[in-house]
Amino acid sequence: MAEKRDYYEVLGVERDADQRTIKRAFLKKAREVHPDVSDDPDAEAKFKEVNEAYSVLSDEQKRANYDRFGSADGPGMGSGYVDFSDIFGGMGMDDIFSSFFGGGSSRGGGTARRTHGRDMAITLTVTLEEAARGCTKTISYDRLATCEDCHGTGGADGAKEKQCPRCHGTGFVTTVQRSIFGQVQSSSPCPECHGDGTVIDRPCDMCDGQGRMPTHEKIDIEVPAGIASGRQLRVRGYGEAGFRGAPSGDLIVSVQVAEHDRFQRSGDDLFCTVDVPMASAALGCTVEVTGILDDERVKVEIPAGTQFGDAITVDGYGMPYSGAPGTRGRLIVRAAVRVPEKLTGPQREALERFAEAMGETTAPRKTVGDRIRDAIDDILE
Repeated sequence: MAEKRDYYEVLGVERDADQRTIKRAFLKKAREVHPDVSDDPDAEAKFKEVNEAYSVLSDEQKRANYDRFGSADGPGMGSGYVDFSDIFGGMGMDDIFSSFFGGGSSRGGGTARRTHGRDMAITLTVTLEEAARGCTKTISYDRLATCEDCHGTGGADGAKEKQCPRCHGTGFVTTVQRSIFGQVQSSSPCPECHGDGTVIDRPCDMCDGQGRMPTHEKIDIEVPAGIASGRQLRVRGYGEAGFRGAPSGDLIVSVQVAEHDRFQRSGDDLFCTVDVPMASAALGCTVEVTGILDDERVKVEIPAGTQFGDAITVDGYGMPYSGAPGTRGRLIVRAAVRVPEKLTGPQREALERFAEAMGETTAPRKTVGDRIRDAIDDILE
């Protein structure tokens, strides 16, 4: 297996390069080697190498790990955030760049209109504890963002827009082809202005006149307390940036709450099982249960005569009601009445007397010899 090249060498930057220099170098290299624009038979492999280098050097934690340990993951440690660059329905940096080279496109016929950025969607998994208390999750992902140099205009300083000379402002070009059925006429977005109808006389060097550029960034997602699986959070303006200043799309976060090892959730109610000794179930007792919130202890009154599987409800200790601060669902505790597996002599005698008082038929009482043999078996075990 071929050894990987140094990421700084791949992008052609010094090891002390700042983020702006790294981003410029990445965009320059990506334009040269992207399969959509390069005739190099190795273009796809080269682009993947450039993308991998940028994904590491554009992230402060990954870059620090790489500089220190030679690996973006560091010495067996994670990056400290959630990376979603590969789960946008298969949309990674390669697809982001394909969209970048495709530019904008007109919606509808006639005069072309500026293309709004597309919405982007991800799935975010949180624990049940995080869903109960609410949390902030930092995610990292790839998108077309507003160009930092031209602030979305697409033009360098002093640049002006003018009518596209190729499509004469329509945003479309028409081609005619001959076929066995005669001439076939088709219309497609203009490759010169990308369907916008205008071009810029001095395009921005960073974004090549689009007003947007591929970038790898991190944002904080506020997950509200009480959120349930399947709920979507919309982050305005953090989807794909629009073409030359057109509005950006939104980032749609679909939340999934992971299964818990102790609690089962139904709506805003939480279910759990607690062991109750046989005598305590018969006489009644109080047990303490660890709640879903931090350092939460719940006292549960077990009534006398509780049977296996009986449910005891405690109001106000379930999941918080989403959108209603201070209110919570129920905690429903199922009693698992525990019968002792082994008894001491006094314990057995006490139970035998209890059985006699209840009129129950029990197994024949063991002799002294039987008890000695049982004791020896216990020791050998």
